[in-house]
Amino acid sequence: MRSRTGIKPTALAVAAALTAALFAAGCTSATPGDAPGGSAGAGAIEAIGAENEYASVIAQVGGKYVHVDAIMSNPATDPHTYEASPAVAREISQARLIVQNGVGYDSWATTIEKAASSSSRTVINVQQLLGLPDSTPNPHLWYNPATMPKVAGAIAATLGTIDPAHASYYTANATAFTASLATWTTAIAAFKAKYPGTPVATTEPVADYMLEAAGADNMTPWTFQADIMNGVDPSPQDVAAEKALFTDRKVKVFLYNQQVTSPLTQSFITAANSAGIPVVGVYETMPVPGYDYQSWMLAEVNALSKAVSSKISTSRL
Repeated sequence: MRSRTGIKPTALAVAAALTAALFAAGCTSATPGDAPGGSAGAGAIEAIGAENEYASVIAQVGGKYVHVDAIMSNPATDPHTYEASPAVAREISQARLIVQNGVGYDSWATTIEKAASSSSRTVINVQQLLGLPDSTPNPHLWYNPATMPKVAGAIAATLGTIDPAHASYYTANATAFTASLATWTTAIAAFKAKYPGTPVATTEPVADYMLEAAGADNMTPWTFQADIMNGVDPSPQDVAAEKALFTDRKVKVFLYNQQVTSPLTQSFITAANSAGIPVVGVYETMPVPGYDYQSWMLAEVNALSKAVSSKISTSRL
C-alpha cells in the first residue's frame, strides 16, 4: 500500500532545492501547477496556493493585481506524498503571499519557507487561521463550508496591507466570492433536508466535513479512514466492517478518494458495484481545467445527490 504520510524534507534536501533555485538561469518564474488566475500585468503581486483550491480563491480575490501559481494541481498526484522540487522552492522564495493548508498536509512548504525566510512574505496557514490544533484528525479543511469565507477575508486583508491603494478592491472581491458560495451551501442544505441521515461509506476522510454538513451518516469506522489516509494497513476487523457495508447493503453511496487508490480500496469499489451501490469519486485537489473552487464543491454535492436520488455513479468529475 502506498504511503500517505506528509512529506517532511530533510534540511539537506531543502538546502539543495534552494541552492538550485537561486542559481537557476535567470531566476525566471516557474509554474509548477496550472495558474488559476487571469492575466495579471507587470508588477503584479506574486502569490502561491500550496493547493490549487487555495490558489483559486487567491485569484478571485486578487484579480488583476495578483499573479497566482498553484503548487499542487495534478489530480493524479497524492498530496500526502508530494515532494517539492527546485522550481517549487524558487516560487516560494519569490512569493509575497502564500496560502497553505497546515495540519501537516503541506509541511514541505513550511520547511522551504523557513529555509528561505523573507520579511516581505506573508503566509496564511489555514489551520492557524481557523484556530485548529495540530492534532486535528482530518486535514481536508477546504471541504468545510465555513473555511473559505475566512480564507478569502484573510487574503483580502493581506493583499490590502501589501497594496493599500487597492485594498477596497480586494475587500469587494472577497465579499463577492463569499456570496458566490451560496449556491453550494444551499445545495448542501437541500440535501440535508431531503435526505437526512443518509448512510454512506468512505475510504478516507476527504469529504467528511461536507458530508457532516449535509447530514450524512458516515458508517465507515474512523480508524479505517485514518489508516487508509495515513498509508497504514487497516485492521482485519475494520476491513470486515467496511466490507459488510456493501455486502449487507447498509449504505446508499460509497465515496472514495479518486486521486489515490490501492488494491484494497479498489476491492471496495468492486463490492459496491456488485451490490448496486453508486460510487462517487472525491478529490483532494481541484480538478483542472474547468473548475474554480465554487463549481468544484457544487459538483461534488450534485454527484452525491444524483447517487442518492437516482443511483447514478460519478467516479470522475
